Amino acid sequence: MPPKAAAPEATNVVRFGRVRNNLKMGVVGLPNVGKSSLFNLLTQQAAAAENYPFCTIEPNEARCAVPDERYDYLCNIWNPPSQYPAYLMVTDIAGLIKGAAEGAGLGNAFLSHIQAVDGIYHVVRAFDSDDVVHVDDSVDPVRDLETIQSELCKKDLEFVNKAIAVEEQAVRKTGGKFKLSAIFNETMDKLKTMLEASKPVRDGEWSTGEVELINEKLNLITTKPVTYLINMSAKDYIRKKNKWLAKIHQWVQSHGGGVMIPFSVEFEQTLWDKRDDPAAQAAYLKETGAVSVLPKIIKQGYTALDLIYYFTAGDKEVRAWTIRNGALAPQAAGVIHTDFERGFIKAEVVAFDDFKSLCGGQKSMANIKAAGKYRQEGKTYVVKSGDIIHFQFNVTTRGKK
Repeated sequence: MPPKAAAPEATNVVRFGRVRNNLKMGVVGLPNVGKSSLFNLLTQQAAAAENYPFCTIEPNEARCAVPDERYDYLCNIWNPPSQYPAYLMVTDIAGLIKGAAEGAGLGNAFLSHIQAVDGIYHVVRAFDSDDVVHVDDSVDPVRDLETIQSELCKKDLEFVNKAIAVEEQAVRKTGGKFKLSAIFNETMDKLKTMLEASKPVRDGEWSTGEVELINEKLNLITTKPVTYLINMSAKDYIRKKNKWLAKIHQWVQSHGGGVMIPFSVEFEQTLWDKRDDPAAQAAYLKETGAVSVLPKIIKQGYTALDLIYYFTAGDKEVRAWTIRNGALAPQAAGVIHTDFERGFIKAEVVAFDDFKSLCGGQKSMANIKAAGKYRQEGKTYVVKSGDIIHFQFNVTTRGKK
């Protein structure tokens, strides 16, 4: 008997959060851990980064290009006048302190800023410095992790209790005609149990119905994906050793897991300050044996938000188009223009790796077509990261009667 065909991958799986293409990462942490300095480096902006706990009141928002050798390759081949990479939207959020959920340190405003983003860069301080004060007077990353998680869970618990009160009031107004659904009661009880124990909602096991209910009724902070960024001294980063890394890793793994990226604002700033002297930059990298981790941080943020992008390429423009992972071809076409989705006929697709291996450094698709790698896909095609696509569509306007 022939082997069974592999089961198709699940697509359009229900996830926590907003279903959009322009999602944001927020830079979160205690005061003076390096958040604004990292934000400045990521976005090449000069936002204030003073040594004072609440120097960032209104969140700074910016975008940074997602580094991608595939995009660079296409730009080099076509060399069009318009070149548009994928961008990651990043928000710098002021530092939280213990008691923020009750309003300490302007905490309520800061927590609402976190609520407005879709993923979190949690910056953790793992360096000693007499020049940069710690809000708790001592460096202890594990304590800081506990503080932030506790404050976020407390705020989410407040949101849950408010949502329950709103629904109960709505039921009372019906005079007993309606009751709260079983799934609502069960989901709210489950949320309260987790949050009262300072466990983020994202670490729970949830059914599709529960996720849909939470997305509809609540905008919780602890459903958002988290990437832990461990800010070390340049010395520790270069020698790849830090006394806190093992303890931080243990904490992360015992609290739901997640991606943990060690980095150094001090190292990155020194490297950035040499940007006008490529020879000096190269010498510094050779001397230290280290490399910038900022590209990895940007790419991880994009991955955490479950975003991918496909390319359109031609003599006028090479562009990366951001979509949610699992998007079908018509949905991907709609990112360019709603008419592309409404009048979708087909997508002409070549995977980037196939294009690069067969094009011979030329713009032409002749070799790709000859090798059978230039495909025509329909409405059920799930777009893959790095696909090079040309859409065929037709929209007719109805004549006046």
